[in-house]
Amino acid sequence: MTRLHHYFLPTEKEAPADAEALSHKLLVRAGLARQLGSGLWSWLPAGWRVHENVSQIIREELDAIGAQEMLMPVLNPAEIWQRSGRYPIEELFKLKDRRGAELVLALSHEEAATTHVAQAVRSYRDLPFSLYHFQVKERDEPRPRAGMLRTREFIMKDAYTFDRDREGLDAHYERYREAYDRIFDRIGLEWYRVESDVGMMGGVGAHEYMAPSPAGENDVALAPGYAANVEVASADAQPVQLPDGLPEPQIADTPGLTTVAEVAQALHVEPGTLLKAYPVIVEDRGLVMIVVRGDHRVNDIKLGNTLGAAFRPAREEEFAERIGPAGYIGPVDIDVPILLDDAVEPGAYVTGANRDNAHLRGVEPGRDFPFKRGDVRTVEEGDTVNGHSIRIEPAIEVGNIFKLGTRYSEPFGATYLDEQGKAQPIWMGSYGLGPARITAAAIEQFADEKGISWPRAIAPFDLHLVALGKEGSEERAAGERVYEELQATGLKVLYDDRDAGPGEKFADAELLGVPVRVTVGRRTLADGEVEVQIRRGREARTVPLEGAAQAVAELWQSVP
Repeated sequence: MTRLHHYFLPTEKEAPADAEALSHKLLVRAGLARQLGSGLWSWLPAGWRVHENVSQIIREELDAIGAQEMLMPVLNPAEIWQRSGRYPIEELFKLKDRRGAELVLALSHEEAATTHVAQAVRSYRDLPFSLYHFQVKERDEPRPRAGMLRTREFIMKDAYTFDRDREGLDAHYERYREAYDRIFDRIGLEWYRVESDVGMMGGVGAHEYMAPSPAGENDVALAPGYAANVEVASADAQPVQLPDGLPEPQIADTPGLTTVAEVAQALHVEPGTLLKAYPVIVEDRGLVMIVVRGDHRVNDIKLGNTLGAAFRPAREEEFAERIGPAGYIGPVDIDVPILLDDAVEPGAYVTGANRDNAHLRGVEPGRDFPFKRGDVRTVEEGDTVNGHSIRIEPAIEVGNIFKLGTRYSEPFGATYLDEQGKAQPIWMGSYGLGPARITAAAIEQFADEKGISWPRAIAPFDLHLVALGKEGSEERAAGERVYEELQATGLKVLYDDRDAGPGEKFADAELLGVPVRVTVGRRTLADGEVEVQIRRGREARTVPLEGAAQAVAELWQSVP
């Protein structure tokens, strides 16, 4: 029985002053969640119902592909994180117990899962299988923001697959991909799957599931048949008209001009005809010059993948003596390795002259400087994939899947004996979903100016029954009767039986966003009817009081 007069649903007329994301504002205003501290949130009863509805859909789809649910602790011995090499991660909470033993609060569970499997699996006959759990994660997030979208503590569904070889991993990965597709379809989100970077997880491939939203912190490049996180997206650059070539580079005086825009304007050329130099210090390699078109930006993720090593921007004192002064550096006549972006076509360009107040015209890659190639730029709106222009839009990351390969099995000694009795490393996959982010994404995608409009599959309640009138009135008596009849249909009903005015009741109902609202009031009762409103679009109609519960249940089935 869910009667609103004693249900903990503390709605608010105003959003928190620090709220920027729409989901942050509405989670608080609708009484679904409250903040305890920076990045620390409590789910209140109605919000937790949504969270658990999402979790149940996930659980059903993973069970259907043979995944086995378990539970691993959030508190881990530091040793297993040291063994995997992830202990230095800044976002990892580290602590000691009273005896001085080092511990961590897990932000994912690859280490724990691999430890258990390494101890138990012996033979190829033990494989394949997959495990999953729902568990709290802790992340020392430097800038918690946007309500549930970037927090320090959250619940994640982690799953891990264990296979004999790459072929088995690929097959398992495909089953999880299909399960994830079904999960997001059932939830009712608008979503797409994109290529992504493996990041700190490591491995041989990854995809992310994205929910388009202005509140998203990820940018996604989209074209017909193509979707990728901008961190790893590749596309054909928009062409640029290069100036005529010269027999050799010529000095152009550019006093005080250090930006691409300033130099392009002074020399009457397009920004894309300049080459922009970005010196970096590469781990175990030293100084390297990265060169991209003047109208492009270096993509640090792609650059790190191309270099295959950690790097950082070089300080002026680290490159000035070997190359030239900041603002005027270029690739000609330098004794530094050069990595040239793939988008730089053959032809004549403007570069820094490696001396104050001067640039060079007519510089041609290959003729005037040696280089190696790499795709190291960030794609831009208007670039093309297979002849189709890409667009870039923000999205919320709501899930990810990784082909870990042997990234964790090797350091943990997770092996099996094959048919010939030879030890082989187990091939692993990792698959994450965040119910809280999915909940926030649903709010972002479907809210309107009145409040939330939940997809039916994850709404906290199926029906919101509003009985107008005071205690003892005809409307209240009819409301009690309709409530009992609606309960009998098996639908989850929130009954607003408070002694509050119609305006307050309707405002709270719109704010909470239950898919269907049923109103029992004096005006419709006089005609032997009750009012039914579909929350999304706020379409209203009436149904006869007699048989109202069955009519409402049938209408609910048609709601998205």
